[in-house]
Amino acid sequence: MGKRSILISGANGALGIAMARGFIHENADNFVWLGIHNRREHANKLAAEFPLQSACVPLDVTNPDSWTSALKTVLARDQRIDVLINNAGIHEDGLLAMLPPSAWQRVLSTNLDGTFHGCQAVLPTMIAQRNGRIINMASLSALMAPAGQTNYAAAKAGVVALSQSLAKEVARVGVTVNVICPGYIDTEALNSLKPEEKQAALSRIPMRRFGQPKEIAAAVRFLACPDASYITGCVLKIDGGIL
Repeated sequence: MGKRSILISGANGALGIAMARGFIHENADNFVWLGIHNRREHANKLAAEFPLQSACVPLDVTNPDSWTSALKTVLARDQRIDVLINNAGIHEDGLLAMLPPSAWQRVLSTNLDGTFHGCQAVLPTMIAQRNGRIINMASLSALMAPAGQTNYAAAKAGVVALSQSLAKEVARVGVTVNVICPGYIDTEALNSLKPEEKQAALSRIPMRRFGQPKEIAAAVRFLACPDASYITGCVLKIDGGIL
């Protein structure tokens, strides 16, 4: 596997950091761009640990101009972009009857619009290369929408549909587009749950444990690798067996 240029949005959280570390350890020639917006302490630490294989790049996923600027930075150094992982996402849960319109807009803007802007930003280069991997992070909520997540479930379901449609559009030019739907993963979001909520979540999982960020990162690396070139439009559920 040759040298690749990889951009990960939302790269300051546990999932983003696990993905970045996975690509760094996979190949010494890989270069990982850590897309960050407000929070950046973990991304900065990783970039300092691996200065020859990673760097932070400012990225507000809701802003098309920010994507354009980030891609200019990537291309100025690498002259190509091989892998995009649209990983940035937020929650603002609440019952629809009482959900502020602003909470609806923020969640849709980050989770769905951000994915759209990211895909649109990298496509000209990937199409010109006739090669590229786009991996969009959705959620189990996209497939099994729970109460209290109308905004988040709608956004992530939109990510699934966007990805499947885009996969058909670019299949002939060597670009694949796939989706990962994580279940309960041991991240900041899970740690924000109350103990009783955690226990209720655990009881739904046949494996009786939460997933680890590195397990999501392993699937991302597979979908990004050359051997996955015939996989596109796939929605991969990683949830310990929840049906």
